[in-house]
Amino acid sequence: MNVGVDLGGTKIYTVAIDSRGEIVGEAKAKTPVKGGPMAVVDAICSTVGALARPPELSAVGVGAPGAVDFSTGEVRRAPNLPGWMEPFPLGPVLSEALDGTPVWVDNDVNVGTLAEHRLGAAAGQPDVLGLFVGTGVGGALLLDGRIRRGPTGFAGEIGHMVVSPGGRRCGCGGRGHLEAYAGRAGMERRARQMADRGTDTALVEVARAKRMTSSVFARALAAKDSVASMLVDRAVETLGLAIASAAVILDVPLVVVGGGLADRLGATFVERIGTAALAQMPSGQGEALTLVPGDLKDRGGALGAALLCELEGAAPLAEPHVAVMARSRR
Repeated sequence: MNVGVDLGGTKIYTVAIDSRGEIVGEAKAKTPVKGGPMAVVDAICSTVGALARPPELSAVGVGAPGAVDFSTGEVRRAPNLPGWMEPFPLGPVLSEALDGTPVWVDNDVNVGTLAEHRLGAAAGQPDVLGLFVGTGVGGALLLDGRIRRGPTGFAGEIGHMVVSPGGRRCGCGGRGHLEAYAGRAGMERRARQMADRGTDTALVEVARAKRMTSSVFARALAAKDSVASMLVDRAVETLGLAIASAAVILDVPLVVVGGGLADRLGATFVERIGTAALAQMPSGQGEALTLVPGDLKDRGGALGAALLCELEGAAPLAEPHVAVMARSRR
């Protein structure tokens, strides 16, 4: 039995799939806000253990936010995970914690896009740009049916495309990145700054001291809150700009839009992004581009992670993971 883990900025969602690829169990936990990577490892182990244990457990796949070295299982940087400041060998450490069970780690949007390609909105399409709007903004590039990761593991990371030079500071430290305008965390920072300066907004009233979840934004929009509307309008504008730029360079025919915020705001949100993107594209190329909402919603990341070993070829990666695990024990 393979188990897939979707490691997000606010929650850990884990599924177990059988030999037919069908979900036979699921478990959830909050992402620890204290304790750094080892606290995350413990939380993942708890959700995995609730579903399967060796020898029934064959392999574990993890979709993690940020830059990931797929060949070693190291998460190089994950600005949206609290306390995750330095590179951490998540795959090897998690494997050891799970009594040597093989563990494969990839970027969370890579595995989400992989799942949409195999089971969802991008089925049958060889070239796809995945765009996931949640705590941050993640991107993945699928060419000829396979994820293109690049030498740094950062290929497809559209969230760190500059859409406003010198603009808002991103969680990664840069300025003017898409994620600062369209990621939920960046939008929350802006809303709280405006509230601190005296602007009333339902976003702060509903969320209070807690995180502004996707449902908080949806409720504020339904109440016609001007700050929420302004932030979402700006998100749509910058998402469209980034997609148009990426689509012109890559010439991909399909963009799948997923993630917690996109799922919660629905098809209208995706349609608005598509309209904004097409308005920026050269005549003739825009007509060949289609934007669609993801089909798999909350389950996509975990499903893609569970499919990761089988679909991406786990055997060639076993030795690098074992080597790193051996080094981590010394």
